[in-house]
Amino acid sequence: MTQSNGHEMNGHISDVPGLPLGMVVEGSVANGVEIRLDPGYSVEQVKVGTFVTIQGADSRYFGVVTDASLGSSDPRMKFSPLPVDDPFVLQALQGTVAYGTISVLPQLTMPEVLGDDEGPAAAKSIPSHFSRAFTASQKDVEMVFGSEEDGNFWIGSPLDMETKLCLDLGELVKRSMGVFGKSGTGKTFLTRLLLAGILQNGEASSLIFDMHSEYGWQGQDTDRGIAVKGLKQLFGAKVSTFTLDEEHSRRRGLSTDETVQLGFNHIEPEDIELLRETLNLSDVAASAAFNLAEKFGQENWLKEFIAAGRGGSLLELADELQVNAGALRALYNRMGRMTRYGFLTEHSRVDISARIVEHLERGQHVVLEFGRYGDDLAAYILVSNLLTRRIHQKYVEAKESAMGGGGTEPRPLVIVIEEAHKFLSPSVASQTIFGIIARELRKYNVTLMVIDQRPSGIDSEVLSQVGTRFSCLLDNERDIDAVLAGTPGSRQLRSVLARLESKQQCLVFGHALPLPVVVHTREYGAKFYESLPGGDESEEEKKRKVDELFAD
Repeated sequence: MTQSNGHEMNGHISDVPGLPLGMVVEGSVANGVEIRLDPGYSVEQVKVGTFVTIQGADSRYFGVVTDASLGSSDPRMKFSPLPVDDPFVLQALQGTVAYGTISVLPQLTMPEVLGDDEGPAAAKSIPSHFSRAFTASQKDVEMVFGSEEDGNFWIGSPLDMETKLCLDLGELVKRSMGVFGKSGTGKTFLTRLLLAGILQNGEASSLIFDMHSEYGWQGQDTDRGIAVKGLKQLFGAKVSTFTLDEEHSRRRGLSTDETVQLGFNHIEPEDIELLRETLNLSDVAASAAFNLAEKFGQENWLKEFIAAGRGGSLLELADELQVNAGALRALYNRMGRMTRYGFLTEHSRVDISARIVEHLERGQHVVLEFGRYGDDLAAYILVSNLLTRRIHQKYVEAKESAMGGGGTEPRPLVIVIEEAHKFLSPSVASQTIFGIIARELRKYNVTLMVIDQRPSGIDSEVLSQVGTRFSCLLDNERDIDAVLAGTPGSRQLRSVLARLESKQQCLVFGHALPLPVVVHTREYGAKFYESLPGGDESEEEKKRKVDELFAD
């Protein structure tokens, strides 16, 4: 193992501190401290997001660099030209008259003795003047974030360090989590990493509503133009694949565990209310679904409504329901298009949500692929909301039964949704099952993983319940504000988030970590595959398993 300062320790954590940076010259608890860099340390060498330790008189602090700046002890230097072609003069001024400073937000106090049972604690003070600052060592990082030997999942490395930065997945799945970032920043690869960790950890199952068939058997690395392994390839029988589009799977040469068929009798007025914006329905038109359900019953309203429209009796129906005829016609036109989806039938007695729960209870993870319907946002919202509502109800019943001594608690479940702002916008979040789950904080053993490039479109109350946030690069001010809302030190973290690289970097903060951290995420490829259990199998063994998987 090689430390960032170059010390080789033969696989053991080094006891050598990081490189000396400089000393504390001013600061406050609210804004952090300013560190004047030593003359031999260039400000160019310190990146925003780098970990720093500060040795105070009574405590040792662990923090993160939030800004870097240039200073001068002589105001004339700003206006008087210097002989830049004279290296002797420049060297004499560097670090004395002209110097660099960095802003550090101390967030933890570290135990002075390795192995101290108390461990790191939230910092409630700041180091005194002239306290020395160092780059964090591997020992410091592992003391704060844990290690793979402790059962944690290696997600990547801190900036400018080769140290493995790990997550406690047990803590991660206790509350909902979010993966944010503008398009093209690698949200899908980061999500695959997290899901692989959850599968490997075994503390929870996951249900993935896979909009573009990226998580099942294989996905695409569009930048490199190559296919990458999905969860089914990596974990085999631990992953069950469901599909709405069997033909799409067949064309790709894949077999699936279940083909999803839903009936008109499964669709409820609440599903239509959620689709109001996507289908461009007025409030009156969306509310008409509730009138129809009251007249025809929850199971038959859509079938009878479509039949009435085909029979030319919509005007009579509008008069009977006392609903605007134009609004009812608009609802019929939109629903008529939706009922032509290949996965919908007039009536279905198969409870596909119960089938999914059976797989989840066996400790498996379920990927529901949308195939050709993945580009149809209405189909994605309809199916995701419909199935999640029923699955959540089964979890509520199981949990309440367990509390009454009538069974075992359901296995913890993480539900993964893309385009999350469509489910969790301020106008609908209070009504959707996803908004309910976010607010319940795992009350019924169900949490969310929301993936979105527009976090500002998510209801602020719901976003505040997202325990751990993984934010790739965002360039919209409203999105940055939304992601950081309610986070201590958010003002300083803005500069960190705005300076992330466009690929393979993310700011991680929240419930599952003791402090925010910029992570250079692991490469999702051959080395990652090999690191998983069974990753060192022979090619013959792998081929045998694939043949077994697709055997008739």
